[in-house]
Amino acid sequence: MTQHNNQPAEATAADTAPETGATPDQTIDAAVAQLEADKTDLKDKLLRSLAEMENLRRRTEKEVADARAYAVTAFARDMLSVSDNIRRALEAIPAEQRTSEGPLKGFVDGIELTERELLKTLARHGVKEIAPAGEKFDPNLHQAMFEVPDASVPNGTVVQVVQTGFSIGERVLRPALVGVSKGGVKAAPVLDNDTPII
Repeated sequence: MTQHNNQPAEATAADTAPETGATPDQTIDAAVAQLEADKTDLKDKLLRSLAEMENLRRRTEKEVADARAYAVTAFARDMLSVSDNIRRALEAIPAEQRTSEGPLKGFVDGIELTERELLKTLARHGVKEIAPAGEKFDPNLHQAMFEVPDASVPNGTVVQVVQTGFSIGERVLRPALVGVSKGGVKAAPVLDNDTPII
């Protein structure tokens, strides 16, 4: 019995060869080819898993950055109505009473200070004003409410701002409500450095 257990390893490979008429070298070559195919398959799966994990990490980083940047969006949108009401309160006071000395002067100063502080606080959290007076109309930032016939300014220029717009980061929180010129000269096209001038 001890003689059977002490057989060399080379002899066992020949003994275990399938009885299909294949030589031991062909069997080893087939096993090596199968192992190479398995290795290639596993390497491909590993690389795909690593790529998927990297894509997931990038997506998660972007979602976290967006969540940080735009977390206050709903609150900021609600605060814009407060800002609008403060502005309306200031505009409701006649101009001569706003500048004259008296009890109303302190009240007006207080409302103006409150409005400035509110806008500074919004700006500190990434909310920026869109004040487009005199700019070319941009449908991504502005909402046209009406057209104003004015030949003195180029066609499609914002000539009146009904309500200031706001953006947060790269997104529009509220478009500016504007009046756009109609009938003036056509606005000159904006040229970049690569555009030839003819």
